[in-house]
Amino acid sequence: MRSLVVLEHIHKRHRLGSQSVHALSDITMQIDPGEFVAVVGPSGSGKSTLLSIIGCLDRPSSGGYFLHGQDVLAQSRRRLSELRNRRFGFVFQNFNLLPRLTALENVGLPLFYRRDGLRNPIARARLALERVGLGSRMQHMPGQLSGGEQQRVAVARAIVNEPDLLLADEPTGALDTSTRDAILSILAELRRGGLTVMLVTHDAEVAGRAQRTIRLRDGAIVGDSISLGTSSTSTIAEV
Repeated sequence: MRSLVVLEHIHKRHRLGSQSVHALSDITMQIDPGEFVAVVGPSGSGKSTLLSIIGCLDRPSSGGYFLHGQDVLAQSRRRLSELRNRRFGFVFQNFNLLPRLTALENVGLPLFYRRDGLRNPIARARLALERVGLGSRMQHMPGQLSGGEQQRVAVARAIVNEPDLLLADEPTGALDTSTRDAILSILAELRRGGLTVMLVTHDAEVAGRAQRTIRLRDGAIVGDSISLGTSSTSTIAEV
């Protein structure tokens, strides 16, 4: 089976005055279809930077990135925009919903950027909201929804284009425990339906819901483990 994502010796550097700061250092990894991956590490370890590069929101300073075997870094800006729209779904901590649009309109928004003349976009948006349990809240504005409901809308928006990979950056960071668990259950159900999920978190309990945990420190991978029931198989030694 071909890997969905392959990163080869990815580096990301930022210039701060005369200094060069490494946000990511020599990242080599792959993500296979159907995985549920948690990326953990202290603040400043490079978690969000890694997610941004995988989601084509940022470019590495050097290295290789392949999506379904396709060289991502060789693509034009227009093609990268299409990849972001069609191949990835994004969920963020602060929901990022447009306050003057209904839940249904927020979810349907990515469909209007498609160039293939998709039929029945409203029907697809309705289905996405029903999948996250908000079939009765479609006409509500974000301000009329609870935090958990807003995040469900954000998840529905992320899956409306039937992406290959859902990228979630601290998706439960602003939620209480019970609401957090409800969102994680939705992500797990989507994964069982065939969606690949990768989330960034600082919460050990959230990471424990994933099948695989990648640990970052100072921009480098220091651990990569796969959970098998109650046991865990380490593929990279912890340092």
